[in-house]
Amino acid sequence: MNSNNQKIIINIEDSKYINWEIDLKNKLKMLKSKNLEIDSKNIDFSCTDISKIIAIAYQYNCKIIGFRSTSPKTIISSQSLGYKSEFIIESSSNNTSEINKKNLTFSKTQFHQGTVRSGEYLESLGDLLILGDVNPGAKVSAVGNIIIWGRLLGIAHAGCKGDFKATISALQLRPVQLRIAKKVARGPKEKPQLGIAELARIDSDEIIISPLETT
Repeated sequence: MNSNNQKIIINIEDSKYINWEIDLKNKLKMLKSKNLEIDSKNIDFSCTDISKIIAIAYQYNCKIIGFRSTSPKTIISSQSLGYKSEFIIESSSNNTSEINKKNLTFSKTQFHQGTVRSGEYLESLGDLLILGDVNPGAKVSAVGNIIIWGRLLGIAHAGCKGDFKATISALQLRPVQLRIAKKVARGPKEKPQLGIAELARIDSDEIIISPLETT
């Protein structure tokens, strides 16, 4: 087999002793012309960070083919840029299971795999993570945050018990209606920026939508 077609998983560390860029460069020095999958563990990477990782790998003649992470922001950012993402969910018993090739650790998160279709309703007493689209006519709600690994085209209500700090994030936020705590807003009419995941949050007493990487 051609060594260039072999996949190597690179674990990126970020601590007070070394930052992730230095760690990545040190590990890439020992490789040459390899296909790599990056395991960033719980580091939050924006689309800008993902692009920087791709550029660093290119300097060492390596190609990034996918990402693994316990951070929803990293997963959404990498997926929005078109990269394969692995989302591993760790249960309270420390047993690890794979759901649709993704990676996350939450104690009070409800997970749903697949599209939420018109007429369906999902709710969670904690955070809600959806691995799929939320179609028009569908509704999702959560006491905490809502994270959608897909498009939000229906209705979403985060912080439904009054948490004004709750957020709603998705690869594309074009909902019929957004609600955070008691605040209500319509989705934007303009087309989303390609390759940029979005996040809705309350700022200055109103719901605003901005690129996920700038929050």
